[in-house]
Amino acid sequence: MRIPGTGYEHTIKNLWPGVIRVRKLKVGIIGVGMAFERLHYPAYQKLTDRYEIAALCDLDKVKADMWADRLKISHKNVYTEIQDILDREDLDVVDIMVPIELNFKVTEAVAKRLAGQKKGIICEKPLAPTLEQARAARDLAQKYNVPIMIAENFRHNQEIDIIRDLIRTKRIGDVIYFIQNRVVDFPGDMLQDKFSAKEWRQHPEFPGGAITDTGVHDLAGLRHIFGPIDRLQAFGRPQASDFAPYSAVNVNLLFKSGVTGQFTFFCAGKEMQRPLIGLRIFGTEGMIYLEGRDVGTINLAFNDGRKEQIPYEAQKGYYNELINFYNALTGSEPISVTPEMEFGDLKTVHDILLSIKEGRIISVDEHTTYRPDYQQALAEQPGFLQ
Repeated sequence: MRIPGTGYEHTIKNLWPGVIRVRKLKVGIIGVGMAFERLHYPAYQKLTDRYEIAALCDLDKVKADMWADRLKISHKNVYTEIQDILDREDLDVVDIMVPIELNFKVTEAVAKRLAGQKKGIICEKPLAPTLEQARAARDLAQKYNVPIMIAENFRHNQEIDIIRDLIRTKRIGDVIYFIQNRVVDFPGDMLQDKFSAKEWRQHPEFPGGAITDTGVHDLAGLRHIFGPIDRLQAFGRPQASDFAPYSAVNVNLLFKSGVTGQFTFFCAGKEMQRPLIGLRIFGTEGMIYLEGRDVGTINLAFNDGRKEQIPYEAQKGYYNELINFYNALTGSEPISVTPEMEFGDLKTVHDILLSIKEGRIISVDEHTTYRPDYQQALAEQPGFLQ
C-alpha cells in the first residue's frame, strides 16, 4: 500500500513495523486556540472510541488549564513548552494547531523529536508559510520516518468527494469547464467572534494573507475534483488592508485533464444575491451546482430537462480526516492528504500571487503526482495528457 501522491514506495507498515493493531490512540494537542475548539475538538468528541486527548500544550497556560478542566485531564498533563509534551512516551499522535507562520518550524521540531518512535503528526493547513519551507516540509515524513497528515478538510468534505465521483462516472458527460466564486467578508468577520478576529490573521506574516489562509481550501477542493493544474493566469484588485494584498483575485485555470475554469476569490465584501454563484460545473450532458459548502444539497440539471438533488452532511471533513489518519496509523489505508499533496495546493496559491505580480501565465504542476485515483487509470490510456 503506497502513500498517495508521494512517489515513495514506502508503506505505513514499512514506516511503522509491528504497529498494526486496533486500539485507542492517545493524542497530544499543541495549540488550544480556535482551530482546536471549533474544528478538531468536535471531531474528536465523535471519535472517543478511537482517540483519547491525553495532553495539552499552549503558551497560554490559563487557557490550556481551562481546557484540561473541560476534558477532565490532570493539570500535570498541561505544558507550555513543546519539548516537554514531546518527552511523553505514551502519545501516539501529536496534533499541531498554531499560526500559519509557525506551521513548518513546529512540525519540523516535532518530527525531529519523534523520529522513528511510531508516532504520527497532524499539521493544520497550509503546511508552511513560504514555498521554501513548504519544499522542506515535503521531506519531513521520510527524513524522520514519521507519518504526517495535513488537515486539509476540503479534501475530506463529503460534498467534494461526491462531486469528484460524479465527474469520474461521467454523470454530466465529459466536463468542459467550471466557474467558482468564493466570497468571504473578512472586514465584517474580524469584528465578530470568528477566525478573522485573530491578530495574526489581520496582520499576517506570510504571503497572501486571507488568500493563502482561506483560498487554499477552495483550490484544494478543485484539485481534489479535477486533478493537477497545467497552467494559470491571475489578476488581482489591490487593496491597502493588511489581511490580504488583493481584495479579489480572478484566476483562469487549465487542468492537465483538459478541463478549464475560472476561480474568483473575494475576501473583502459580501455576495448579497441568492442563490449564490457557488461552484458550477458544465458538462456535455448537464451541469453540477453547489451553492455553498453548508447547504447540504448538490444539484444536478441535465440537458434533457431532468433534475436531481443529492444530499450530503456538511462540515464532515474534520471527522473524515481523523478517521483516515486512524486507519492509516493502524494499517488499513494510506494517509489521504500528505505534505507532498498539500505542497501542490499551497504552490497554486503562490503561483496565483506570482501571476498577478508579473502579469504572465504560470506553469503549476510539473508532474501529474496530484491526480485523483480515477485519473490514474485514465493516464494509462493511450494519448492521455500527451
